[in-house]
Amino acid sequence: MEAIVILTNLPDQASAEHLARSLVETKSAACVNILAPCVSIYRWQGAIETAHEVPVLIKTLRTHYHKVEQCVRECHPYALPEIIALPIVAGLPDYLAWIATETGDDQMGA
Repeated sequence: MEAIVILTNLPDQASAEHLARSLVETKSAACVNILAPCVSIYRWQGAIETAHEVPVLIKTLRTHYHKVEQCVRECHPYALPEIIALPIVAGLPDYLAWIATETGDDQMGA
C-alpha cells in the first residue's frame, strides 16, 4: 500500500475543519493538517486573482484517493478545487503503518 499526501486549499477555517472532520470520521484519511492561512495568487478565467486561503494536508493511502477526492468535491465551495496527490517516497515505518491502520487498511508493509 502506498501512502500519499493530498493538498487542497479552502476559503476559510470553518470549511477546512468541516472537510478534515469528514475525512477522518469516514476513515478516508488518517490525519488532516490545517495550516495557517496564506495568500494565493493565480490566473482564473483570464484574470489574475488574489485570495486568502487555508491550506490542508491530507494523509491517506493511494487506494483511498477517490474517496478523498469525492469528499473534497462535496465539501468544497470552489467550482474547481485544487486536489493534488503526492507520493510519500519514504517515512517512519511505524507512522506509515499507522496511516494504513487508521484508514482501515492495516496490511501496509513498511
